[in-house]
Amino acid sequence: MNILIIEDEAPAARRLQKRIQECDTGLSVLATLDSVASAERWLRGNAAPDLIFMDIQLADGLSFEIFGRIEVPAPVIFTTAYDEYALRAFKVNSIDYLLKPIDRDELCAALAKWRRLYRDAAAPELNPQLNALLQSLQTTPAAYKKRFLVKQGQRLISLAVDQVAYFSSEDKVVFLVDRQRGKFVLSASLDELEQQLDPDAFFRLNRQFLVAFTVIQGIQPFFNGKLKVQVVPSIEGGIVVSRERASSFKEWLDR
Repeated sequence: MNILIIEDEAPAARRLQKRIQECDTGLSVLATLDSVASAERWLRGNAAPDLIFMDIQLADGLSFEIFGRIEVPAPVIFTTAYDEYALRAFKVNSIDYLLKPIDRDELCAALAKWRRLYRDAAAPELNPQLNALLQSLQTTPAAYKKRFLVKQGQRLISLAVDQVAYFSSEDKVVFLVDRQRGKFVLSASLDELEQQLDPDAFFRLNRQFLVAFTVIQGIQPFFNGKLKVQVVPSIEGGIVVSRERASSFKEWLDR
């Protein structure tokens, strides 16, 4: 049985593949893809897999966009870092979802559910609940965060999102840095901020930086396929983008 993994974080994809093999050595991973665009290309040019593991938040958008572009002739198990309200729709019938970090027993149970539902189906279709959710996502604009309430000395001030240059994580503390070099502590993690912000306006360059498009001033090739990004306000040495994320970053810049 052949499986396709769509996951933009290489370490997470490797962990998932290892867990899949632990659950069933008879399952084979055909490919690991990291973006909406690469998934669309692969599905157009290859025979359908038996099952797809699909991360919801990809580097170039939400994986739901794939369903709007092409027919996906395979059952899907979604993976996500957050139990968002809409995901409850996936818990019925043929579609399941797993919360990250993925628990081995839950993964094995999801695979058992897939075998039970699809082992006799030649070309299973997505269930009606998923189709209804996809339609609602396409017609309802996403509500992204517009302001941040931060503390400055003894005062609280509200900063508009367009005042933000980037978010950084230092020693497990997340900071908001505005365009005037103001630096404010936030309680949210970078993973949470990724979910809250417009993916067209912000990109997660690496584990330490989530950056606004408008403050990117220069991009240089770096060794071993990496990239170095210069932003304003400047960061000494620039921000290094890994080889795994470099291609997704380029696709994001070329939208």
